[in-house]
Amino acid sequence: MELLQPSSLDDLDGASNALLLAGGTEVVPLLREGLVRADVLVDINGLVPHGISGTTIGAAATLAELEVDPQVPEALREACRLAASPQLRNMGSIGGNLLQATRCWYWRLDFPCRLHGGDRCHAHDGEHREHAIFANDFCASAHPSDVAAALVALGATMRTTRRELAVRELYRLPTADDRRTTTLEPGEVILELDVPPPDASTYLKAMDRKRWAFPLVGVAAARRGAATTVALAGVAPIPWLLEGSLDEATPLPGTAYKVEIAAALVGRARAALA
Repeated sequence: MELLQPSSLDDLDGASNALLLAGGTEVVPLLREGLVRADVLVDINGLVPHGISGTTIGAAATLAELEVDPQVPEALREACRLAASPQLRNMGSIGGNLLQATRCWYWRLDFPCRLHGGDRCHAHDGEHREHAIFANDFCASAHPSDVAAALVALGATMRTTRRELAVRELYRLPTADDRRTTTLEPGEVILELDVPPPDASTYLKAMDRKRWAFPLVGVAAARRGAATTVALAGVAPIPWLLEGSLDEATPLPGTAYKVEIAAALVGRARAALA
């Protein structure tokens, strides 16, 4: 594998066979486990904006920077704080966190599941206590990013090397003809995020351990005026904007408990913002 350190993001155009590296906390383990492959690894950490200025956050800003900055809304600060150990938060970038791969053990163990191009979601018939309760008919994997749920609830937008879009539009549900869970194109790089300040926000999380575990259920809520927006982590193949009721959930037999947890956390979050 070849490591490149380009002097400009323009050099990435057409780099469809390259794997981009910033903090490396996501990419390096996936490479080591053979779950992603590339001929070229491109270090973009020095090319992507860093830092926080008002509502603008550079995609290379670390979770550790975000969790302590008073300019950052509470929901995002708390999501960053709860996302990982201090070591990982010091290295991991917010842009990379948004592009986390699923923690589904079938995908991680390289089963021929639908996300790997197969014709079966093994979670439907196998062990699935950590899997999705929404949009789980084709693929029952659960998106692991606390930060993504917070940004969706906050109505954040992003700028890439090619376009501007809502963070919510970065994600798509996998289908039989397109197994991707993001809309990012080869060579497209997230540059900056814009996070409009809410009147109030919060992030609550249920996990197997008290610290530094992926969410069984994460609930982000942001209030502007009388309107509150809620988004969930760990409950669908993508960060889930809760537009309807939790009664619309379709849990598998082993994930029904997640609906109860989500209901409790959503209630607590709404009460905290009232």
